[in-house]
Amino acid sequence: MKPTGLSRRALLGAFAATAVTAAPTFANAFGILRGAGDIRRLRMYSGRTGETLDTIYWIEGEYIKDALNEVHFFMRDWRNNKLKSIDPRTVDIMAASHNLLDTSEPYMLISGYRSPETNEMLRRRSSGVAKNSRHLRGEAADLRLKSRSVNQMYSAAAAVAAGGVGRYNSSNFVHMDCGPVRSWGS
Repeated sequence: MKPTGLSRRALLGAFAATAVTAAPTFANAFGILRGAGDIRRLRMYSGRTGETLDTIYWIEGEYIKDALNEVHFFMRDWRNNKLKSIDPRTVDIMAASHNLLDTSEPYMLISGYRSPETNEMLRRRSSGVAKNSRHLRGEAADLRLKSRSVNQMYSAAAAVAAGGVGRYNSSNFVHMDCGPVRSWGS
């Protein structure tokens, strides 16, 4: 099933009952975003810093450098304010997933870039934090929406079929990254 041929409403109905699958290529993220026209937008807020982000980061086939810089700053390690460039592929996956969810609610950013110090501290506290996490490379985001369940968010990100998708029901968030196509969690 190719997500570009479905309406958002039909897709939401489909993954209310079951997970949507698609061919595992990064091109799917771009195909889903094409439905949004020549503009790509990302909306998020941080419960940690109180900051909000609402930016158009792509217009007519071009990433907007200043907008991506805003994304980099917003997704910084809030514990020590260290920055890393966020991979635009991750931003595309986040935006494509959000488009499929058919909501105007911004994502709540749980975790974006993590400095080595923060990642190590989190590893000491939890067995679920990877030693070589994609968060360390600026290639991952942990996200939440109040208006959508973890399963709905997971299904949308999995339908994009452009990277890793983790479902964390007990912590109420979904991990999205631009690494190899894979999924985990229950």
